[in-house]
Amino acid sequence: MTSSRVSVKNQKLENQQGLLCAFAFHEGKTAESISIEQVAEWLERRHQEERKAFVWLHFNLSHQSTLKWLKAHCQLPEQFYDSLSDEGSSTRIELAEGHLIALVNDVRYNGFDIEPSEISTLWASANAHVLVTVRKKALRSIDQLRCSVESHDIFNSPSDLLAELFRHQADVMAQIMREATNKIDGVEDNILMGRYNHKRNQLGSLRRTLVRLQRLLAPEPAALFRLINKPPIWMDEQDINELRQATEEFSTVMRDMAGLQERIKLLQEEIASLIIEQTNRSLFILTGLTVIALPVNMIAGLFGMNVGGIPYGEDNTGFWIVVSIALTLSVTIAWLGFRKSDRYMS
Repeated sequence: MTSSRVSVKNQKLENQQGLLCAFAFHEGKTAESISIEQVAEWLERRHQEERKAFVWLHFNLSHQSTLKWLKAHCQLPEQFYDSLSDEGSSTRIELAEGHLIALVNDVRYNGFDIEPSEISTLWASANAHVLVTVRKKALRSIDQLRCSVESHDIFNSPSDLLAELFRHQADVMAQIMREATNKIDGVEDNILMGRYNHKRNQLGSLRRTLVRLQRLLAPEPAALFRLINKPPIWMDEQDINELRQATEEFSTVMRDMAGLQERIKLLQEEIASLIIEQTNRSLFILTGLTVIALPVNMIAGLFGMNVGGIPYGEDNTGFWIVVSIALTLSVTIAWLGFRKSDRYMS
């Protein structure tokens, strides 16, 4: 009963402070979940812990007590608090006062129509002993990271956790790429079979979505490479390699996405050329019919004048003579016109 009461008490404390989860890590060991009281105690004596020990604290920024608790217990740089107002910008990671400050976007991906409400942002601050992450809405990427921790994966540093988070983001983009590729393959098959009505609008919407995802999810390459070239002193070579590997995975996905956008552009141009060709054929047919009917219209107009001296006016075979002349002229014009068009099309 006592243990149950303590658990309920800790849960209430966690809810009061906006803490969603907290884990303590030790070198070569799996993480253990800790309460908010244990977090406060760990933060007070963190300098006495071994070098590879650290904690991960994940908060709900929508909770009114979160910022107050962070400022009271965590020595985070001012750049971190300033970045909390920067929501919806591109993913980035930078160094400030020995801390890694990261802004990671996550998209609740449901098809190719992205609304602003489906875009969420995660803010993170990491040093040698503490990783703090905060969010306003539930994030798929951070849930995947939490599952990795709870499944007893071993993480040796806060930067190792950040690299894993970026790898999850790269996996999300790779999944989007696969879905987009399948959709484009279907559009391309329809184009080859001549069914391309309204496909250009679909490709345009898909291309805009990919550009938006690239802007939101892809980290700034220059900032990442600067961090890799000049890391903080608490990051060792293994941490740098993990971060470099995550950066390379992102770069690969970004190149594939750029190639997919170019493929969409080529398909749009192909559809545009097919539509122009179809329009030209229709205009040619209409023009040809007009030219073919021109002799008939001209003769009908001439013979329709109410004046004297109209040829064959009193001749019983006059009608058939005029019809023969009109048909001969129309057939000749049609033959000459289609002969020139065949030479042009060939």
